[in-house]
Amino acid sequence: MTLASQLEQAQSDPDLVAAAQALRTNRLDLAERGLKNRLRDDPANVVAMRMLAEVAGRLGRYPIAETLLARAIELAPDFHAARANYVTVLHRRSKFREALAHAERLIAAEPGNYNHLALIAAVQVRTGDYAAAVANYRQILERFPAQSRIWVSLGHVYKTIGQADASTAAYRTALHGDPSLGDAWWSLANLKTVRFDQADIDTMTDALSRAANADDRLHLHFALGKALEDKRAWRQSFDHYAQGNSLRREQLSYDPQRTTRHLHASRDLLTADAFAARAGSGDPRCDPIFVVGLPRSGSTLIEQILASHSAVEGTMELPDIGTISADLGGRGNRNEDDDGADSGYLGALLALDRDRLAELGAAYLATTRIQRKTDRPRFIDKMPNNFAHVGLIHLILPNATIIDARRHPVATGFAAFKQHFSRGQGFTYDLAEVGAYWRQYAELMRHFDTVLPGRVHRVFHERLVADPEREIRGLLAACGLPFEAACLAPHENERAVRTASAEQVRRPISAEGLDHWRNYRPWLGALEAELAEEVSNYPA
Repeated sequence: MTLASQLEQAQSDPDLVAAAQALRTNRLDLAERGLKNRLRDDPANVVAMRMLAEVAGRLGRYPIAETLLARAIELAPDFHAARANYVTVLHRRSKFREALAHAERLIAAEPGNYNHLALIAAVQVRTGDYAAAVANYRQILERFPAQSRIWVSLGHVYKTIGQADASTAAYRTALHGDPSLGDAWWSLANLKTVRFDQADIDTMTDALSRAANADDRLHLHFALGKALEDKRAWRQSFDHYAQGNSLRREQLSYDPQRTTRHLHASRDLLTADAFAARAGSGDPRCDPIFVVGLPRSGSTLIEQILASHSAVEGTMELPDIGTISADLGGRGNRNEDDDGADSGYLGALLALDRDRLAELGAAYLATTRIQRKTDRPRFIDKMPNNFAHVGLIHLILPNATIIDARRHPVATGFAAFKQHFSRGQGFTYDLAEVGAYWRQYAELMRHFDTVLPGRVHRVFHERLVADPEREIRGLLAACGLPFEAACLAPHENERAVRTASAEQVRRPISAEGLDHWRNYRPWLGALEAELAEEVSNYPA
């Protein structure tokens, strides 16, 4: 049966119509059952394959979605809708080269389809091809200037490459078309340099009163939290942050016990004897510098300092180590609220022989190559949650550098709580959960300090801003790099930065904001209770 006939038949096929209705109402179990039955009777039905892949994608089963979509476009190469879904899944699985190739094929087949341009632009952002992404978003907006969400995407790229005025203008243009678009308001707030006037606050408040969409509401709460914070209206600001966090937490399936299980398994399995028995394993190259820790701990500043060295290239928060751990554990890629900690892969990791550990190290270096834009010999992987994978990193890349970015526990915890992350960091939306996560992170790092003494170099943010030259010299020495004066002026580095601290690290190093959390102290009881012991032992 041809693709055209399958698509036509799907309009009246009772099984597919029922599955489509189940998808619209988010009855994924019902849709999955019906689609599996349909494929059992008609295993070459590419429409059913695409729909079942959508179910798998919504459930976070990306390897299954990838397999289904690959088979669908193998059977029907002109099934462009399925190929577009395939690009999205490949993108989500960090298979950027393959995603780009299929996106380019879509554009060649349907050059007038602007959805394909948006798709390839999203992948280009993840591979650091920002100029191409800007060009593609601009091409869409020339044809559809009222596409507010494309303006927001364009604003994100401008923010990344340091064009703050252009970023602000793009977000404002999005709001001109849709004043209730919460994502655009939060994006403005997240620049950290925009100060909202009373008219902005009134517009956001009115939009919040009318918003039916939970995503708009939570983004508006976070934006109003920042607007009122700038006006020093601490109580009202905290109320909005708390409401935004509550809405986001309701959307997530984050399980705090996964972090606990990972901590216990790491202590049980990743012992000094286990590492000693595998000494000399892995790929011997020293290219990567891993910056780990918790979000909002000063890791972007460390990255910017290192990327100011002539031998070091800054990239972005790379997902590759998390992907390796997920694949070892048989999970495929992680869900967006994943905290990066899962004990399931540790046994599989320790069962690998030396050759396989070296292959994984080499595979990491190969998959991250697409992020390299210069010939500098070293590069930075600043994925904070990789702290959970220090053991994996050590075994597959024994000569890589690992830096742990550390900041006052309550300061870090509250900064994460008031930061809405576009994806990941599911632990940050409840103060008690933030505190518990910080404790377990610190305990896991103490474990690695014990079983791999000296392996991790720790940078305390307070010490760094108090005496930059001393701390930067120590940081460079830990990386095996000679001192360069440019590292003392990281704000002069014009590289792209894709984190929430993008605009902050473009200013000179300072102690500004170290104690800002104390303005909110009356409402941080749950966080401080979880972190009392860690605060008392915090050395900086």
